[in-house]
Amino acid sequence: MPTHPTIAFLIEPYGSHSRHHHPTSTETEANLSAFRRTLRRSDQYIFDGLFAAARRHIAAIGQAESLLPFETALLAMLLEQSKEIAVLQQELDELKKKNLG
Repeated sequence: MPTHPTIAFLIEPYGSHSRHHHPTSTETEANLSAFRRTLRRSDQYIFDGLFAAARRHIAAIGQAESLLPFETALLAMLLEQSKEIAVLQQELDELKKKNLG
């Protein structure tokens, strides 16, 4: 079974993909690398964190063959962002309840 291009893109860090094995992912990576380089260093850290979050969902990404590779990575990133927001909302609600009670 061939590897979904996004999985190959997410497994290895920037610059370590073989162009021979995953041309779609390296093309995407090259485009994103140029974008990444123009970001402030603090934004590069956040940008890299988005891909780290997406890596947590490699199995699900592999099942989304009908989507474009980057679309699946974005969905995984959104999922992680939503989970973080839910945790922060719960903590905020608990603090409010504690301060009111």
